[in-house]
Amino acid sequence: MSLTKLSMAELAVLLRSRQISAVETAAEYFDKIEKEDGKIGAYLTVTKEIALRQAEAIDQKRAAGEELPPFAGVPAAVKDNICVAGVRMTCASKILENFVAPYDAAAVERLRQNGIILLGKTNLDEFAMGSTTENSAFQITRNPRAVEYVPGGSSGGSAAAVAAETAVFALGSDTGGSVRLPASHCGVVGLKPTYGAVSRWGLTAFASSLDQVGILARTVEDTGAVLQMIVGPDSRDATSCEQARGLFVADIPPQKKWKIALPQELLGAQISDNVREAVARAAHVLESYGAQVEWIRMPSLRYALSTYYIISSAEASSNLARFDGVRYGRRAQGYTDMNSLYEKSRSEGFGREVKRRLLLGAFVLSAGYQERYYRNALRVRERIRTEWQEVFTKYDAVLSPVSPDTAAKIGARDPDPVKQYKGDLCTVPVNLAGLPAVSVPFGKGENEMPVGVQIVGNVFSEQSLLQIAALLEREALI
Repeated sequence: MSLTKLSMAELAVLLRSRQISAVETAAEYFDKIEKEDGKIGAYLTVTKEIALRQAEAIDQKRAAGEELPPFAGVPAAVKDNICVAGVRMTCASKILENFVAPYDAAAVERLRQNGIILLGKTNLDEFAMGSTTENSAFQITRNPRAVEYVPGGSSGGSAAAVAAETAVFALGSDTGGSVRLPASHCGVVGLKPTYGAVSRWGLTAFASSLDQVGILARTVEDTGAVLQMIVGPDSRDATSCEQARGLFVADIPPQKKWKIALPQELLGAQISDNVREAVARAAHVLESYGAQVEWIRMPSLRYALSTYYIISSAEASSNLARFDGVRYGRRAQGYTDMNSLYEKSRSEGFGREVKRRLLLGAFVLSAGYQERYYRNALRVRERIRTEWQEVFTKYDAVLSPVSPDTAAKIGARDPDPVKQYKGDLCTVPVNLAGLPAVSVPFGKGENEMPVGVQIVGNVFSEQSLLQIAALLEREALI
């Protein structure tokens, strides 16, 4: 029996009954990482010594009869923009190439409290800016389903690690779809919780009003279990919410009378036939279980993409100002004064996509343009949020694609950045409104690449979303 093929729930049963040990489990995962990750490139840093010490301590406690959390000894990975104390955190950028995190992020603390073994840090698009994981300063991550294809991004390393069976689950971050998109492309489950449900303390900020720690896992059941570990208020994050507490069990109620909406704006001509068919099949499955599925109009969603890129770039230009070569991170050589220190350090340290978004952000915040672009984008965002709330007065959830198409081949993306950004069409409206959403694998498209469908719910409706996701997951496996 290969331990790397087991879900988190299956692995936990064997660990609790002491049929296997935490050290044995971690060692098997590290063997697979050593054999497989060279061709996938999911990991930037592997923490073998630290993980084996963790595993040994858990085995000793279990042998002594100490009561442990249900999933103690399960191994997982963490995206490399989330702090893990004493471990290098690069954000896949040269500007943080040698930075070592001095503390654990809140989500990592909670994983440790639950006895989760941390295998390493996963690759991403630099500072989470991208949707293919080709923007990393260090390596390209490949899709385990077919290595000539991208895994999606920006949490492509986390999704690839789960799909390649080199982690049971992984933490990612989702600013505009960065968990759900790679989940769809790699054929795993990806959950973006309600904004504020999971503390962002220790997550490197890209766009603070949009960022959220998310989960990539093999099953919906595992996703709910991880969410239960990491949710809840945190005094260090003023945006974290008390309402996030609760159990997240993916039990499927019989013949649930859900009302499900299908927004026409998210199923337009830009959506490929393969993806459209997957969404139609998902709607049919839900109807067969007693749900009522209806087409709706959400006119403001046509403005979501431009609104997202204005707001996220503006916030990024502010958040990334701290990387200046003075306090920490890369410092350029040969500077003559403070201005040249800033210019050289940032020019050498940031990649092309990060520079593009920082320039856009600085422009929309500049005098004479702030009102025309940034403040207008905030007004449109509020309209989008209001429109979502109007939908949820009538419907329990919204069904849509995750991505307009399946994964593209590595190097095949359009050189026009605006055309690249259109791939986020179906995911960014969720972040603008702070809503929870889950991507569930639901078939295959062109070239047998995975297709995911997205379920969006009202704030703090994760339990219902997991129930719907579990139903679709079950039908997808039949």
